[in-house]
Amino acid sequence: MTTVTDKTVLITGGNRGIGRALVEEALNRGAKHVYAGTRRPLTHPDKRVTPLTLEVTDAAQIQQAVHDVGALDVLVNNAGLALYDDLSDPAVVERHLAVNLFAPYRMIQAFLPLLTRSGGAVVNNLSINAFAPLPLIPAYSISKAAAFSLTQSLRALLASRGVRVHAVMTGPVDTDMTEGLDIPKAAPESVARAIFDGLEKDEDEIFPDAMAEGMADSWHNGAAKALERQYAAVAAQVQQARP
Repeated sequence: MTTVTDKTVLITGGNRGIGRALVEEALNRGAKHVYAGTRRPLTHPDKRVTPLTLEVTDAAQIQQAVHDVGALDVLVNNAGLALYDDLSDPAVVERHLAVNLFAPYRMIQAFLPLLTRSGGAVVNNLSINAFAPLPLIPAYSISKAAAFSLTQSLRALLASRGVRVHAVMTGPVDTDMTEGLDIPKAAPESVARAIFDGLEKDEDEIFPDAMAEGMADSWHNGAAKALERQYAAVAAQVQQARP
């Protein structure tokens, strides 16, 4: 079980929406230190919060963040991008991949020594669009599907190092990203609570809202999850056989 009580947590995109709610929920659960990564300067009244200037696509800023943080128990890759598109412009797809796929990958690689030292956890905030694309935001959906595969792969590869990797499969949440969608949306605060609940329960996939939760049983008991477990077992055998 991974709890944030008395732990050090880093949350990217910590200035608004789910990220801001995650910062507050970590504090409510007794986190010792919360680093809030944002692209713009941030102030917070709680002394346990340290703002980090962190553009997650900037390799130099990521390395500076590693230096500034020094020790870490939980990394929450929450920063993301969602733009309406029709896949006619490759640059839009590349931009989504840069923010939603390669940035979490680089964050994990950069902070992995700290997380290995603490036996920590990675939480990647993804989307149910990783299961099926929403054609209104196909580039976003593509990037989240890729990030989900990354999450599953790292989960297996990092298990031997004692680092847990979790995927948050969010449905619609009432944030700036979904402002143009007239559909039922979960509150960021309830989603943040569910994310940390799922982390404490050591859930591989965390379904933090009503729409997402409706898919949980079919995912956990489905063929795709069974195949992931089978592949993970094969990977573990190969790792153990290596000198």
